[in-house]
Amino acid sequence: MKASRFTEEQIVRALREVETGGKKASEQQRELGISNATWYIWKRKYGGLEVK
Repeated sequence: MKASRFTEEQIVRALREVETGGKKASEQQRELGISNATWYIWKRKYGGLEVK
């Protein structure tokens, strides 16, 4: 299994940035170089987490 290029903290921050209205999801996906499917997997997996 391939290791992720992103840490959990980076993923949660990216999700929060979109939720707070800082960016659109499509902009964030393009910036990070990830697919739409990856975005929704992250959202399902890390959506309820907070960054300390």
